[in-house]
Amino acid sequence: MDNKKCRDIETENRIEELINVVENHTRTKRHLEQHSDIASPNQLSNAKHIQQVREDNIDSLKDKIVYDDGGPTKEKENIRKNIEFANGYIKNNKDHMGEKQLENMLEKQENRHQKLNELQ
Repeated sequence: MDNKKCRDIETENRIEELINVVENHTRTKRHLEQHSDIASPNQLSNAKHIQQVREDNIDSLKDKIVYDDGGPTKEKENIRKNIEFANGYIKNNKDHMGEKQLENMLEKQENRHQKLNELQ
């Protein structure tokens, strides 16, 4: 996949995420306006905090869309980090893990190695 196509897909995903966040923000705002009299102070505080996080997320997404900030994630780098972290986890916890859990972790590691080989 060429770089432009990858950027276009990333921008499209960001726009979809922006739409979802704005819809959630609007829905919560309307709910707060209509039902703030029956909510507890703790619920109101939590809702306002969530709204602030959403507003920050909206601003961040707008900047990324407009200024093409960020770019696609570095999948190979992420897979390498996941392999490294999982190896450490397995090394330190294999004595305390069930047989099936250890088997699943090793299978995931093998899948990560295969995916990394495909990307190279």
